[in-house]
Amino acid sequence: MKKYLFPEKLIPALIKSRPNRFIMLVEINGKLEKCHCPSTGRIGNMEFKDVPCLLSKSDNPKRKTSYTVEAFAPEKKKWVGINQTKANAYLEFFFQNNLFPKMISVKNIQREVKLMNSRIDFLLNDNCYLEVKTPLIHLPFGNSQKKLGAFNSFERLVRHFQEISLQIKKGQRAIVLLCYIYPAEPFQVPNVSNEKIIKPVKKSTARGLEHWQVNLRIDEEGVSLLDYFPLKIF
Repeated sequence: MKKYLFPEKLIPALIKSRPNRFIMLVEINGKLEKCHCPSTGRIGNMEFKDVPCLLSKSDNPKRKTSYTVEAFAPEKKKWVGINQTKANAYLEFFFQNNLFPKMISVKNIQREVKLMNSRIDFLLNDNCYLEVKTPLIHLPFGNSQKKLGAFNSFERLVRHFQEISLQIKKGQRAIVLLCYIYPAEPFQVPNVSNEKIIKPVKKSTARGLEHWQVNLRIDEEGVSLLDYFPLKIF
């Protein structure tokens, strides 16, 4: 299995705190550094106090921070990748190497393609629109052990289902790919009875929208593919 390799190995360190959504205070070789947090939203229910992490170093002199927190380990060596903006680069590498044959055999790739009033992450083979989502709100460990997909976050996802499915034309495919940079359990739809949620999802699926999940593994050297599979949404 081919692996996405980082230009340089990530640096082990220790997160001491997260004073705001953009910054983590990290101890590197005994020195405290302000590091960029690439996920500005909530990351599970983590307190980020003395949590092991992996950092990438930037050589850009214009940056306010020299390091980016790429992953953290809530349990020993069980890394959770948090750089959501990098997920598409990882996936593009796996598409280029045709590592998702059960989902699609890729011949050509376009990034950031306009579809009506939206921009979609990938256009594959000129006929398959693929949008990537990298959830980090619900993490299956520690204080974050909750039902997957809280109502409000799932509601936002449903709106995206609708937007994409309404624009599928004959001969085209559309996929929403949930990407986890850790070994996640299959996504579970929250237990909702609200028809305003259920009906749009069923309609989107009936129009041909496909739902898939991919689990990746991150370590000091790079990112590898763990597994991928279709999801049944309702």
